[in-house]
Amino acid sequence: MTATDYALNLIQVAAAAADDKLANEIVAFDVSEQLAITDAFLLASAGNDRQVRAIVDEIEEKLRELDAKPIRREGHREGRWVLLDYGDIVVHVQHEDEREFYSLERLWRDCPSIELKLSRPAAEGDGGAEA
Repeated sequence: MTATDYALNLIQVAAAAADDKLANEIVAFDVSEQLAITDAFLLASAGNDRQVRAIVDEIEEKLRELDAKPIRREGHREGRWVLLDYGDIVVHVQHEDEREFYSLERLWRDCPSIELKLSRPAAEGDGGAEA
C-alpha cells in the first residue's frame, strides 16, 4: 500500500506553505506501509517559537482552502513542536532544537521519502526539495 493521491496532494500543499514561511529542512515520508492510521508525515523546522507558529498557521490556512481541517492539533501555544493530524497526513513543525534532539527522520528513514516540489532551493545540508 502507498499513500493516496489525496494525501500526497495535502503533503505538497502543506510543504509549499511551510516553504513560503521559510521553514527549514522540509521532508516528507510515505508511512502508509508502517502505520494504519495515516499515509504520510511532513517534517519542517524553524529557528524560533514565533516562526514555528507562523509556519503552522500558514499550513492550516492553505489546507483549509482544500476543506481539510485537523482532527487534532497539539503544541501550538508553546511553539516548540506542533503536531497537526489531518487523518491522511500528520504534520510536525518543530523548533530546530527539538528537531535535532528527537530526530524523527531517523525513526522513519526506512520509509520511502516523498519528493517535494518547493519554490526555494534546498540549502546545503537541508532536506528541502530532495525529500
